[in-house]
Amino acid sequence: MSNEPLATTITNRWTATRGPLFTDMYELTMAQVYVTQGISEQRAHFDYFFRSTPDYGTHQAGFGVFAGLDPFLSWISDLEINAAHIKALAAMTAPTGTPVFGAEFLDWLATPGRFDDIEVRSIAEGRVVHPHVPIVTVTGPLAVCQLLETSLLNHFNYPTLIATKAARVVQSARGGSVLEFGMRRGPSTGVNEGIRAALIGGCVSTSNVEAAIALGKQPIGTHAHALVQAYMALGDGEIGAFRAMAATAPNECILLVDTVNTLDSGVPNAITVFDELRAAGHEPVGVRLDSGDLAYLAVQSAQLLDAAGYPDVSIVLSSDLDELNIWQILTQIADDSKLLGIDANSISKRLVYGVGTRLITSHGSGALNGVYKLVGIENRDGAWKPAIKISEDPGKVPLPGRKAVWRLYDQRGAAVVDLIGLADEEPLADEATVVHHPSHDGINQVIRRADISHIELLHDTVFGNDIDAASPPTIDELAERCRADVDRLDIGVRRLVNPHRYHVSLTTKLYELRKTLVADAQV
Repeated sequence: MSNEPLATTITNRWTATRGPLFTDMYELTMAQVYVTQGISEQRAHFDYFFRSTPDYGTHQAGFGVFAGLDPFLSWISDLEINAAHIKALAAMTAPTGTPVFGAEFLDWLATPGRFDDIEVRSIAEGRVVHPHVPIVTVTGPLAVCQLLETSLLNHFNYPTLIATKAARVVQSARGGSVLEFGMRRGPSTGVNEGIRAALIGGCVSTSNVEAAIALGKQPIGTHAHALVQAYMALGDGEIGAFRAMAATAPNECILLVDTVNTLDSGVPNAITVFDELRAAGHEPVGVRLDSGDLAYLAVQSAQLLDAAGYPDVSIVLSSDLDELNIWQILTQIADDSKLLGIDANSISKRLVYGVGTRLITSHGSGALNGVYKLVGIENRDGAWKPAIKISEDPGKVPLPGRKAVWRLYDQRGAAVVDLIGLADEEPLADEATVVHHPSHDGINQVIRRADISHIELLHDTVFGNDIDAASPPTIDELAERCRADVDRLDIGVRRLVNPHRYHVSLTTKLYELRKTLVADAQV
């Protein structure tokens, strides 16, 4: 589906919801310090990464899916401070009545092209990502890089959280189509970025009409109980509602069958209307189940539909679905089908899943712990110096310096290690290489070059003075990128409950650099 002028209008409006002052106050405070103390133009290097994959309580993610890059690049490309922004900042006063921001800083901030001298390198959007791995790096003047922190985190954390959840839901559906139904339960207009992320994670479409248009999708939807209730109140009954729906959308007829009684009323009435549709030259699309024991009702509904001559009619399931209860539904269908002597696959292959609240809110793990940390800075002589932060929690000590990330694939073609090293290193230069745990001393492993079939450098430059703006990938291309990466993970890493830990490792040079910097900082 394509409606390019309107789609562009919508996405431009989404971008415009964040202005240049869409930031935390302390970013401006620090930037003013850098300006007034004469270090604002020192080149600095920041990493964006997350510390752990989502833990939903009863189940856990073994991987993440990166999302939000294209909206961020659109935002930073249009970023400009104008007179109104400067006036608003100039009007801010401390409790003593003195200005919060001085003229020197405001003049610096108002300089045209203030955000132009930035380089952004990134893992491609839609790729599988893992804890501690730098996903996005930002290099540029210290004060400018600092000002980007809050908005960058806002652009990446929520979409990555939702794309991760969506990929897990799609995986649990075992080939069944997953529809995004979460607009009414999501975080205000933030649902637009959540929906985009859900589509990257593999949802085939969304009920949000505006988002579907913006993202080149056909919006999807059936009808609510209100339609049936209205016709019942008017005396036409459930079947009257179904006939009205069929008359209005004869080629897209999906009927919600649980308003009265699913098996005694809803499905039989749907079959009557489907017969009428077929007699008029149309084929019905499906029924929807929105309450009750969905696995049991799906099996029983399938049997009724099959007996009536509708073996290909879809059965849409909704009602607080997520990856775990979809898995449970399919498990129960397999067990029930075995007892009934029918083919479980004939039922599961016709299922469609409408997933709403638990997807758009990432139920059980409502925030990604993504952070943006200074890891290097040019000193006054122009030499790069790594930066370090000390923490009693080893997982919160960042990886210093300018780095590269390589994904290693074994002889099966499966991704087995993300290796982080310094930017000037050659990965696996020796036949056997010792690599180290990213946050715990003394844990290491040996990688033998003969066991590795392919080494992939993960980062590309996506924004900077010498980068030509390329057409961004389509949502379908990003979804395919995600699917391909998930398929290259070991089954244990993809496991819905207690997944195997994917290996993220450090080269010895990076490991020793951090160890030295920590020791020096504690002297």
